Amino acid sequence: MADFGGDVEAFRAEARDWLAANFPKSLAHDFDTQLAKLQARPETAEAKAWRLALGAKGWGVPTWPKDIGGGGLTREQARVLAEEMASIGARNPIGGMGVSMFGPTLMEYGSDALKKQHFPGIVMGEVWWCQGYSEPGAGSDLAGLQTRAEDKGDHFLVNGSKIWTSGAQYADRCYCLVRTDTSKKHEGISFLLIDMHAPGVEVRPILLINGTSPFCETFFTDVKVPKDQLFGPLNGGWTIAKRLLQHERDGIGASLGSGNIGAASVVPTVIEAAKANVGLDETGRLADPDLRRRVTEHLMENKAFQLTVRRQQDEARSGAGPSNLAAAMKYAGAKIAQDRNELVVESLGHQGLGWGGDGFAAGEAAAVRSWLRSKANSIEGGSSEINLNVVSKRVLGLPDPK
Repeated sequence: MADFGGDVEAFRAEARDWLAANFPKSLAHDFDTQLAKLQARPETAEAKAWRLALGAKGWGVPTWPKDIGGGGLTREQARVLAEEMASIGARNPIGGMGVSMFGPTLMEYGSDALKKQHFPGIVMGEVWWCQGYSEPGAGSDLAGLQTRAEDKGDHFLVNGSKIWTSGAQYADRCYCLVRTDTSKKHEGISFLLIDMHAPGVEVRPILLINGTSPFCETFFTDVKVPKDQLFGPLNGGWTIAKRLLQHERDGIGASLGSGNIGAASVVPTVIEAAKANVGLDETGRLADPDLRRRVTEHLMENKAFQLTVRRQQDEARSGAGPSNLAAAMKYAGAKIAQDRNELVVESLGHQGLGWGGDGFAAGEAAAVRSWLRSKANSIEGGSSEINLNVVSKRVLGLPDPK
C-alpha cells in the first residue's frame, strides 16, 4: 500500500475505492444476517471472497505489522477504514481469539518459527482459535490446573479436561495451559498449541440458560502434541498466560460496555424500550421519574466508560499493550452490560417475560435472551471478584488481608 504520509483523506479515497471493488453488496447492512453468513461453515462463496480479499490486503488486522500479514496502518488510517466500512454496511469477518488474544501475545512471546507457522492462518481468517485455561477444579485459582503434558521425547502426551472453552466446537487450534511439573504450582505450567482435530480431543457444548452454547467442555485423552508447539519456555507458561489475560480482559471490557457480547442488533436500546413501553410525559420525558433517573445514570456511566476505553486503547497502542488496568475495565464493563440488560427487560414490562412465540416481537424475545446471557458477563474473562483482586494488588498495591 502506498505511504500517504499522514494524508488520511488520500487514504480514505483509496479505502473507499478498494471497498467498492471488493465488498459483496449482498452482505451489506443486515449485521445479524451478515454475521451468520460470515461465520457459517462451509462458507458461502460471497463470504469467502470477502474474507480472502480483506485478509490478503491485511485489513482484517489493519494495525498489525506488514511483515506478519497485517495492514501496517496507523491508528488514524484504521479509524478511517472502519468508518468507510460502516458507511457501506460492511463488517470485518476476521477476528475471534486468534486476533484479539493469541495474536498479540504471539507477537510478543512467539519464536520466529511459531510466528511463521501461525500468523498466516490468523490474518487470513483461515484458522479459528479457542482457549484452554479453566478446568472443573481450577477456575478462580487457575494456577491449580491439573491437565498434564508428559514429555515423550519428540512430543508431549496431554491428558485432562478444560471447561468454558468458548467456541471449541468450531476451533481448529487451542492455546492451552498444561502442567509439565507437578512439584511446583505456577512454575510448573507450560503453554502448548494443540490441534483441535488431533485424535483424542473431544468437545461437548454446554447449553446455557439463554438457549445458546458458546461454551464447551473439552477433553484431552492421550493427545500427542509435537515439541515444536511449546509456546515459550518449558514451565514458563504462567507469565505468557497472564499477559494473554490482559488482552482478553481489555477486549471483553470494551465489548461489554458497547453491548457487543451476547446481544443481537434487534435488541432494543434502553431508550427505545423505555419510550415504547413506559411512555413520555407532557414534557417529552420518560413518564416514570425513578426509571428516568436510573436510565440517565446508566447512560452517563456508559459514556464515561466508552471515553475511558478509547483513551486506554490509545495508550495501549502507543506503549506496551494493555496493563493490569484491563481488570478494572473488565469489571466496569460487566457491571454496565448487566445494568443495561436489566433496564431493558424492566422497561419491557410483561413483554420482558417472553422467550418466543406470537405474543412477543423478535426484539422482545432477543432482549430476554440477552439479559439471561449477561449473567455470565461477571464470570467470563475472570470473575468480577478476581478482577477486583487484581486491581487491589497489582494496580493499587494494597497488602493481602491478614
